Amino acid sequence: MTTSNKLSFVGGGVMAEAIIARVLSGGVVDKGDIKIGETSGGRRDYLNIQYGVETTSDNVSAIERADLIIVAVKPQQIEDVCKHLNGHIGPDQTILSIAAGINIDRIQKLLGHYNIIRVMPNTPAQIGQGMSVWTNTNGVSQSNVAFAKKIIKSLGEELYVAEEKYLDIATALSASGPAYVFLFLESLIDAGVYLGLTREVANKLAIQTVLGSATLARDDNKHIAELRNMVTSPGGTTAEALLTLETGGFRSVVIDAVISAYKKSLALRGD
Repeated sequence: MTTSNKLSFVGGGVMAEAIIARVLSGGVVDKGDIKIGETSGGRRDYLNIQYGVETTSDNVSAIERADLIIVAVKPQQIEDVCKHLNGHIGPDQTILSIAAGINIDRIQKLLGHYNIIRVMPNTPAQIGQGMSVWTNTNGVSQSNVAFAKKIIKSLGEELYVAEEKYLDIATALSASGPAYVFLFLESLIDAGVYLGLTREVANKLAIQTVLGSATLARDDNKHIAELRNMVTSPGGTTAEALLTLETGGFRSVVIDAVISAYKKSLALRGD
């Protein structure tokens, strides 16, 4: 059953579209209760035709009467967008930001508004398999917290945290993480092609291997290291491959990459 909650978007890009698609397919919101502010005329037309939602080029008009306002713009755009909205947000309205690296304190100062929810989703949200980490300020009403949680759950798994610092870590791990996985997949596929497989066959083998391994890790109670050892016979092919990965610094490079992404997340907000 749908609700009568009103939902607005500032920005109609890929992640905004993912949220729109999921909340509509999940019956969280009716299309008539969604309004999108988007500067691109082509994008506005596409969203209107594809989802039947109302669109406008004026962000101030887009947020009128909304219970929840999702700010879905790039971190580099957040300052201009928030300054434009400053003074136009009602006391009962809540801002939900998905801008990476932009902390709640900065959003509050730019908007002059204090009811903020911050969410760090990732791209598998497009198919309802996302991982979202989120938190909120004390000023957000219980009804808007509940509304936001329904939206976030429609994207996949969600985790509420009491301390905002964990969102910056999640930015580096789960939000940027799909890119690391895709790069690993590309490498597996390229190796299969190099050894003689067609790209189609290598693609199928690699994707199902990663998907199956991740599902096993999620559903099995064993430690990840134990699962790895189950695949690794003494003196076998897997042991040889793992030795090559360790010699090449695979584990440390992955850790360093996540740390680098975390530091960049802090730099985006000026820390």
